[in-house]
Amino acid sequence: MNKILITGGSGFIGSNLALKLLDKGYQVRVLDNLSPQIHGNHPENTSPLYQSIMDKVEFIKGDITNEKDIINSIQGQEAIIHLAAETGTGQSMYEIKKYCDVNIGGTALLLDILANKKHKIQKLLVASSRAIYGEGKYKCKDHGIVYPESRLDMDMQKGDFECKCPFCGNHVLLVPTSEDSKIHPTSVYGITKQNQEQMVLTLGKSIGIPAVAFRYQNVYGPGQSLSNPYTGILSIFSTLIKNEKSINVFEDGNESRDFVYIDDVVDATILGLESEKANYNVFNVGADKPIDVLSIANMLKRKYNSSIEIKVNGNYRLGDIRHNYADLSKIKQKLGFVPKFNFEAGIDLFTQWVNQFPEFIDNYDKSIDELKIKGLFK
Repeated sequence: MNKILITGGSGFIGSNLALKLLDKGYQVRVLDNLSPQIHGNHPENTSPLYQSIMDKVEFIKGDITNEKDIINSIQGQEAIIHLAAETGTGQSMYEIKKYCDVNIGGTALLLDILANKKHKIQKLLVASSRAIYGEGKYKCKDHGIVYPESRLDMDMQKGDFECKCPFCGNHVLLVPTSEDSKIHPTSVYGITKQNQEQMVLTLGKSIGIPAVAFRYQNVYGPGQSLSNPYTGILSIFSTLIKNEKSINVFEDGNESRDFVYIDDVVDATILGLESEKANYNVFNVGADKPIDVLSIANMLKRKYNSSIEIKVNGNYRLGDIRHNYADLSKIKQKLGFVPKFNFEAGIDLFTQWVNQFPEFIDNYDKSIDELKIKGLFK
């Protein structure tokens, strides 16, 4: 396989992946609709992501929900890396139809074409998400491994943000979430990613196209959108700091995430493309370590040499998870993947990149207002 189509290939992961594949000698075609939320209104001027690939790949401006665009883009291609999706946990809770139409409907259309039209596709990879796990995997001292349900609004109103055992109600201990863990997403976004993954793996087996799904954790690094307020707390916090605005850390600041550097995500994805051992498998892709949000805010404040105030006011978003980090045993064993970047090294590279920009567009307050109107921000 040498000819690779990346849907959503002008996005953060897609553009970095395209450049690495080009370096390895692949021919890369990109299908992307250049969404203004990610790329601005004039991508050739406002989107560093698009600028990085626009003269290097074969670019098709089109939409994953348009049959003609998909048929046109897959002609002559040998593998598809399907990244095209709406991304944003909070936004998905009030733009339900949009997320379902693009993430589920677009994937269904792509698979329908692969099942019914002539093509040369020999492998199909799909970007899934840690969001499909919901609250993920925990251990109760009395009931062993458990999978907590969504946290209750009445508990969080009292400042009790921790997950509880679904059997006894006691607080539970976070453990790494493995691929065989319970799937129970707590957001519409997570539901759509679960559907994408299941459809791709199921149909891949049915029509004989080896399929692979990657459950990415929180991907970060140089190139991620600094103006999109719906994804990425590193971007959100950086934009606030650079605009000398205070940071309101949600909950009690102890909520944590698994932050994986973009280069590691690209390497893991290419391993899945090139290895037959990956076929028909699902893999976590993370950094193997949770980091709490308050520590991240303070770290960014130091890196930017800022004096802004960091507040912990107990606000929260319905649909957010408390903790999650990936068990990487499977991808290490099957594909030999080991993350190369720890968070300290990655955040240095990220903040150095951010410091290159003279100004920062801040849409964060608008996104919070939208959540408040919908009753999703407390």
